[in-house]
Amino acid sequence: MTASIDVLIPAYNAARTIRSAVDSIRAQTVRDIAIHVVDDGSTDDTASVLAGMAQEEPRLRVHHKANGGIVDALNHGLSFCTAPLIARHDADDLAYPHRFAVQKAWLDANPDAVAVGSAARHIDADDRPLGTSARLLQPDQADLFAVPAREPYIIHPFLMVRRDAVERVGGYRHAHHAEDADLYWRLLGEGRLHNLPDVLGDYRMHAESVTSKSIVNGRVAAIGSQLAAFSARRRAAGRTDLVFARTQQRELEAAGAIAPMVEIAAAGMAADERVAFEEAVAGKLLELTGYRPYELDRGDVDFVRRVVDRGFAHLPAPARGVQVRRLTGTGARLAAGGRVADGLALVPAALLPQMAARWAIRAPVFRALRARMARRHGAPVK
Repeated sequence: MTASIDVLIPAYNAARTIRSAVDSIRAQTVRDIAIHVVDDGSTDDTASVLAGMAQEEPRLRVHHKANGGIVDALNHGLSFCTAPLIARHDADDLAYPHRFAVQKAWLDANPDAVAVGSAARHIDADDRPLGTSARLLQPDQADLFAVPAREPYIIHPFLMVRRDAVERVGGYRHAHHAEDADLYWRLLGEGRLHNLPDVLGDYRMHAESVTSKSIVNGRVAAIGSQLAAFSARRRAAGRTDLVFARTQQRELEAAGAIAPMVEIAAAGMAADERVAFEEAVAGKLLELTGYRPYELDRGDVDFVRRVVDRGFAHLPAPARGVQVRRLTGTGARLAAGGRVADGLALVPAALLPQMAARWAIRAPVFRALRARMARRHGAPVK
């Protein structure tokens, strides 16, 4: 049977969830598929679980490689894909049986489009629904010059994309926890991207997910996502593109604190580009800590405040309003969590009345929200 869809699943130490994830793909109503699982040097029982499944399922192909991270695993898997469509899936998420049929039908009916995603229901580490779902803006609302950049985002494990478009843009790059966003910016040059409103699977939320795992990973993700956008800015302006060095992520993680991380990432940028980049990273940090299970530390606070002191006058009024809400909301959360000095250090004097009002009126709400987010991500509630 010739496959109409190649399914690409990277797996690392996924023994606990890989069977249910692959079983959800085996149950698809579209039957002519090939399932490529890349075992990225797992040290648990992932390989043995996959070996047993491969004996049951002739459509499953397991590819083993030394551990090198998700980008290398994805590109390795891409080298085996020959079908006209590639469906991404993760080793801990679940696809509903009609997912591929719905997405393939949409792509067949929209030849100008190169990729489609969907909404997804949130579940926890134990498969329990969290009562929320991920529904994203349409990718055509992306804005390279928003602060932070508004990405043309599709939930990565629910992506279906035309293989020839991925090959034309060169596959995945080492964009520091933002390899998906970087791919989408490049795919925009090949055709339309679209998010379906249909909930086509379960998206697992837990504290061990890369971006949720620690504030250091959050900083890397903030930097990587904005580097991807600034890379797209350069291409749009006909300038030399950024180079995503394989080793840079390790350098960022070793630096740890946001200020030296930005120094590493901004090396080689002109002064005006660096100023804009710092502003975008600060904005992304405020955005991420609004819904991730961690907060800014004092070094983050000082970095964001230095950026904020430059002012928002150059931003359109709606964008200024977003920054003020995120800034005062973050300051109020810090204060409500007992870090009053850090909240006051983050927010300029002119905005302290807004922060104080949000703190006084909504402090119990902030505490309840943080506790809910911690439970959602599997983190201890404090």
